[in-house]
Amino acid sequence: MTQARQAALVPMEKDARGVVRLTLDDPQRFNALGAEMLAALQQALDALAQDASARVVVLAARGKAFCAGHNLKDMAARPELAYYQQLFAQCSRVMLSIQKLPMPVIARVHGIATAAGCQLVAQCDLAVASDEARFATSGIQYGLFCSTPSVPLVRNMPAKKAMEMLLTGEFITAAQAMEYGLLNRVVAADDLDAEIERLVEVIVSKPRMAIAMGKALVYRQREMGMEAAYQLAGQTMAANMMDVDAQEGVQAFAQKRKPRWISG
Repeated sequence: MTQARQAALVPMEKDARGVVRLTLDDPQRFNALGAEMLAALQQALDALAQDASARVVVLAARGKAFCAGHNLKDMAARPELAYYQQLFAQCSRVMLSIQKLPMPVIARVHGIATAAGCQLVAQCDLAVASDEARFATSGIQYGLFCSTPSVPLVRNMPAKKAMEMLLTGEFITAAQAMEYGLLNRVVAADDLDAEIERLVEVIVSKPRMAIAMGKALVYRQREMGMEAAYQLAGQTMAANMMDVDAQEGVQAFAQKRKPRWISG
């Protein structure tokens, strides 16, 4: 696949604040996570991992759906174990790349987010959805348990709610998704961009380094036992305190003034 094709599938825009918008742009296929879409998304994420000016990423989509997951027609056309293993490994790399980015990733969700599309929402650090959005891990409807989507799903939602979605394949509403912990905010469709902008403004007003260190810590300590988690968290906070912006923040608190961030 050419670079032009990759850029067309996931165009990237960045404003002066360092707010990046990635858009899944394959509406005819409901932004399905086929091999080409995954490669394009991986390329964009790899570029962002090296971009020190990027502060927040908004992951959006064009068309009627946010993302309908993997394309079952493509999968049915190639009944080969090696192909399936490669496809799911490729998807897992994309999901892990989102987690490893030093900046927060916000899913902007409209329409449906099903199977690996629901996985994508769960994998993002934050998620804001239109009240018309719907979510499902629908693979079981076709004899395929959504095993890889289950990984971030059970880390976002209560276990029994996640298991119900995985076992039934039934849709839940945006309101239910927020109640279960899959979403941060739900708003009317016309207010979706404004609500995300409010969230973005708060994030970009904070020091980049503190957010990067904090995001990495949260995901690492979640997989640890309590004692190891506290040890890592303490080390992270000590290192964070040595950063120029943390020193400025402490001085600003002591002097009862607003901090003037040094490094952005």
